Amino acid sequence: MTEAILEGLGEPTKIYNAEDYVEKVSKISPFDFVKNINLQKNLIVDERSEKQYSPYIINRALSLDRDTIVQANEMNCRPHLDNALQNAFLINTIRAKNRWNPWLKSEKNADVELIKEYYGYSNEKARQALSILSEEQKQYIKEKLNKGGNK
Repeated sequence: MTEAILEGLGEPTKIYNAEDYVEKVSKISPFDFVKNINLQKNLIVDERSEKQYSPYIINRALSLDRDTIVQANEMNCRPHLDNALQNAFLINTIRAKNRWNPWLKSEKNADVELIKEYYGYSNEKARQALSILSEEQKQYIKEKLNKGGNK
C-alpha cells in the first residue's frame, strides 16, 4: 500500500489506493480552489484536478474582495491561459489570508413577481412593465392574483 496525502480539503486526508484518490479529486469544488488560492496551496496535482478548475467562477469569487480584484481581472483579460497557469499565477500573486465574502445575489421584488405571474413576462420585461404601471394597476393585479389565506 502506498500512502499519499491530499492537502487543502480541510484536514489532510490519507489515501491508500488509486481509486480513492480519483474519487477524492473528482469532488473538488471551485470554492475549494478559491480557499486554497487564498491560503497559497495548490490543488492542481494532475489533469483531472486541472479539469476541475473553473476560471470563471474562481475569478468571480476572487473579484468580490478588494485585495484580489486586480489579480482576478488580470486572469479575466487572459482567458487563453491554461488552468494550471492561471492557478499558479493567482497562488503566487495573492497574499495568504483568510477571506470570506458573501456571494452577491439579486434582490427579490414582490411587485416584479406579481407582474411575471400575471402577464407571463421574464424578469427583464417585468421590471420594465413595473416602471410603466400606475399604483392603481399594480393594486388591481395584486387583487386579481390574491389566493386568499392569512399572511
